[in-house]
Amino acid sequence: MIKIYTKKGDQGETCLVSGERVLKSHVRLESYGTLDELNSTIGLAISLISSHDKKEELEKYLKDILFEIQNDLFNLGSQLACLKPQMAEKLPSVHEDHVTHMEKKIDELTELLPPLRHFILPGGGQISATFHIARTICRRSERICIALRNESTIPPITVTYLNRLSDLLFTVARFCNYVEKISEVEWKS
Repeated sequence: MIKIYTKKGDQGETCLVSGERVLKSHVRLESYGTLDELNSTIGLAISLISSHDKKEELEKYLKDILFEIQNDLFNLGSQLACLKPQMAEKLPSVHEDHVTHMEKKIDELTELLPPLRHFILPGGGQISATFHIARTICRRSERICIALRNESTIPPITVTYLNRLSDLLFTVARFCNYVEKISEVEWKS
């Protein structure tokens, strides 16, 4: 069995998929580390769904897409952890059809929801609040990837994917409150 610890990062450096050693504070690590944080938060939301009394209805609409997104985030993270284009081409990746699939899911869920006429405050039930947290982490991840894109090469689809994912997570948060019959709280400016 391989040990989980290697002690190679004890001095504040780590190794990218493509072999280069970089500081753990590098924006590239921040980019895929934030994806990991996002993925873990989505995992928390999934676990909340699996123990909820509305589990069947929530899973009917969300289970498949959420697991797909978790896999996509791993694939995107592996791309961000690689500096060598030839090697990155061999790694799993995210494509435009992943974005299109999220857009279809957003449209499907939006048709079930009351029209959004005002800005709403994040929150509601635990599941919805968790998806709102995931949405804000996704937005942070998008900002970090834009910063990384300004100094290095990243897959062109990265920012588009994260932008659409944050829209989906917002819609999922609304959908969870809708299923739980929890009213949305309008922002009072």
